Amino acid sequence: MTTTVGIRSKDGVVLAADKRASKGFFVGSKAVQKLFHLDDTTAVAIAGQMSDAEYLVNLAKAERRLLALRRGYPLSVKESAKLIANIVYSAMKNYSPFYVELVVAGVDRDGAHVYTSDMSGAITSEDFMSSGSGSPIAYGVLEQGYRTDIDLDGARRLAETAVRAAMERDPGSGNGVDVLALANGRWHAGAS
Repeated sequence: MTTTVGIRSKDGVVLAADKRASKGFFVGSKAVQKLFHLDDTTAVAIAGQMSDAEYLVNLAKAERRLLALRRGYPLSVKESAKLIANIVYSAMKNYSPFYVELVVAGVDRDGAHVYTSDMSGAITSEDFMSSGSGSPIAYGVLEQGYRTDIDLDGARRLAETAVRAAMERDPGSGNGVDVLALANGRWHAGAS
């Protein structure tokens, strides 16, 4: 139960997520980190079971480092999304699924990318993505406000607006918004 958003802009990518961790109808924490760097070019936003998501992020970081060392150059954003999807798919086929949905975003030599990987291991790519229990509300805001020529500041504002709209109606989302933006090879974090 959460709301995460990823947006591709003409000059980078933005990830945003609320800060609430819920345990059923109880607010377990009001300051949970749901945005994680995989490296200097790629980050993920997590929705779902926190322990599964954190384990999956740490496993993906380690696997990415090993692959990059073996071949001598880093993984692209798409390869990172596929790696995560393959790990999730393998776990599902072994009857030990990860109860998560991740939004993977980054900028590589081919430009800005946003992917989502669900608990079945399927990956999809769009200009903007959302996951979690508040995603239907966030998608309404994203559909209304997204333009293909949106700049990074506009994408940052749109992502925060989408998460805040979800927080108004979704009891599993709340307690503020974390935002992570990547442009020109640098991540910029913000919270409100």
